[in-house]
Amino acid sequence: MTGKAKPKKHTAKEIAAKVDAATTNRGGGKAGLADRSGVEKGGHAKLECPHCKVTAPDVKSMQIHHDARHPKILFDESKLNNLHAGFVGDSSKPKPGVRGSLKK
Repeated sequence: MTGKAKPKKHTAKEIAAKVDAATTNRGGGKAGLADRSGVEKGGHAKLECPHCKVTAPDVKSMQIHHDARHPKILFDESKLNNLHAGFVGDSSKPKPGVRGSLKK
């Protein structure tokens, strides 16, 4: 590698960043599907809209969704479906969203 002001070797910081990006589950794709779904695996989608069945992680996000998609209907927090209410998680598996390595 030659050229002006370009390093000829990779820095330790750059290599560490690449290793971190390759070994950390960021929640996308098939690996994060269970995390986003909410029902079976105990993911982040905690609340469900009673009108259109869209999921959201908290009340504030659900209120934003409700104001944007259902402006004529009055928002009532008690009508939201809590998807985590009946779920009993497996303690041997890591919790959703916890940073963990894929490669050991």
